[in-house]
Amino acid sequence: MCDENKEARDVKQPTSFEEQLNKIEKRGCIIGDKTWAKEVLKQINYYRLTAYFLPYKEVDETYVEGTTFNNMYRTYEFDRKLRQLLFSAIEEIEIMLRAQLSYYYAHKYGPLGYEDENNFNKKHNHENFLKQIRKDIKSNKNQPMVKHHEEHYGGKFPIWVVVELFTIGQLSFFYSDMIRADKKAIAKRLYGTTDKNVESWIKCLTDLRNFCAHYSRLYNANLVSIPATPDGFSYRLKRKVFDYIIVLKFLYFDKVKWSNEIVLQIETLIEEYSDSIELERIGFPENWKEILKEKMPTMPNIDK
Repeated sequence: MCDENKEARDVKQPTSFEEQLNKIEKRGCIIGDKTWAKEVLKQINYYRLTAYFLPYKEVDETYVEGTTFNNMYRTYEFDRKLRQLLFSAIEEIEIMLRAQLSYYYAHKYGPLGYEDENNFNKKHNHENFLKQIRKDIKSNKNQPMVKHHEEHYGGKFPIWVVVELFTIGQLSFFYSDMIRADKKAIAKRLYGTTDKNVESWIKCLTDLRNFCAHYSRLYNANLVSIPATPDGFSYRLKRKVFDYIIVLKFLYFDKVKWSNEIVLQIETLIEEYSDSIELERIGFPENWKEILKEKMPTMPNIDK
């Protein structure tokens, strides 16, 4: 909401691609090939692309000496490819969590156990939970699995079907709202850690997924939450991209694939764009390679 005591500015008028280039150049950005730069602006919104110039902006709105359009474009490309890489890992984790949470819940409470509010903790809002599920079913009424259960099971949907309709945010709340003993059992079986850690990590997974799904800028960004750092881990997590990559490491179920494929892809991407990016902008410490490969410490007190 606008502060009524402040005078509102007039909305800026649209500018041509040529005017956008001139504006960038007047601020001190070196544009080598203007024809190519104009083509870039035709493909990438000026407002989106110039966000990558922010770390190199002076107080007077000019850019630091040596700032080039090519370098900013390469930073944008690095960010885009990093999002794609991380989103692929997020997809695998998310699908695994859907399978594991529904499997546990179905075997303990039955296929329709989610309909009983007693199978959740005290903070759970059961009315809203069921209302959202009904909304999800309605919005997916043309999906084969929804049609199948409407036609053959009287509209009764077991938990392993319902979780496939959840957003990642709903999946996060589903785990968060479980009875504490269930959360602890799942965290111990899947990751050998505490339920508080896993709850924090799934929340961060949700935030990172939303950033990636909406093509939001990761470079030089602070993400939403500070992830929980497991006891005994050598590095204290913060809110940068690197810290959320560590969360993916913790949640990723295939540790061999993590080290042999995903970490190598990250290393290759960084090497490709090493002339254009500053790793500290995404929270990478000097020993980032060792941290990405470090094993998560076992938690001797996870039953407390």
